[in-house]
Amino acid sequence: MVVVEDLQPSIDILNQVSYSQVLGSGFTYNFNGDDLIVTNFHVVDQGVNVTVTFEDGNTYTAKVLGSDPYADLAVLSTAAPQSELVPLTIVASSTLQVGDQVIAIGTPYGLAGSMSTGIISALNRTITEETTGGFSIADVIQTTADINPGNSGGPLLNDQGQVIGITTAILSSSNSEEPSEGLGFAIPSDTILRELPSLVATGSYNQHPYLGIEGTDMTYDIATAMKTSVTYGVLIQSVISGGPADKAGLKAGTTQATIDGNNLYLGGDIIVSINGNRIRNTDDLSTYLEENTTPGQTITVTVIRDNQSVNLSVVLGTRPAPSSS
Repeated sequence: MVVVEDLQPSIDILNQVSYSQVLGSGFTYNFNGDDLIVTNFHVVDQGVNVTVTFEDGNTYTAKVLGSDPYADLAVLSTAAPQSELVPLTIVASSTLQVGDQVIAIGTPYGLAGSMSTGIISALNRTITEETTGGFSIADVIQTTADINPGNSGGPLLNDQGQVIGITTAILSSSNSEEPSEGLGFAIPSDTILRELPSLVATGSYNQHPYLGIEGTDMTYDIATAMKTSVTYGVLIQSVISGGPADKAGLKAGTTQATIDGNNLYLGGDIIVSINGNRIRNTDDLSTYLEENTTPGQTITVTVIRDNQSVNLSVVLGTRPAPSSS
């Protein structure tokens, strides 16, 4: 485990630039013979004077080789000598199950080398972060292991000491890292392994599929208001003009309503299946697309429209770059 530090810029109301220190974590991984540092994107986003500090206290400069805000991943190279670099083993996260024991190692509140334990409390979660421009990070691991400011970028390990994820502590409802209060999140190792070749070779990853909708989870109350028996799926709230869903003919709701305190548009298509796989909610939708599809691929989207099942062919696009990065 390493401590990652850098200075990140911010602009005040007078348009003056100031810099604040950011502290996070990371770990060494050997990729094709090169020892690299893996951390979170938000730890080094726009950062200057990036350094990594090892367990013995030695600090070295580092350089961002590649990053992806949509997976909150960054890969660094460092001037550290080979003797400092002890790589961890990354294993597939696809076999994880709720209840599995996990260990989080990081630098919470600057306390380097801290360890917390817990279990996997859920899989296939979807979260958003300030750096994603409103887009989601899919297929996220939820854990009871304590994850606090400074843990970000550190490894989430299984009981064999193998990396099965990389922890992140930022949630969409927060402008800065806050204690997760028993809900920790980690980017799964399958995402790391999938993206590393592109991050190292090109500096980025641009294979996130794009459907071009905004949706909300169906509920019993929404179904009642729409006079439909379908209580699961994703109710389309808006369709991005010119996007893949728009070109395929998917329809958004047009009737405004307030249900359970939420302002919604009713009457749109309800996505209930993709390629024959049941879609229960937005987590399922985001996770299926991220794990099983690529830009340019044609998928079959099954929707409920006017209480009838309709199959539509959609050619997926590539997710546009986030406006915030």
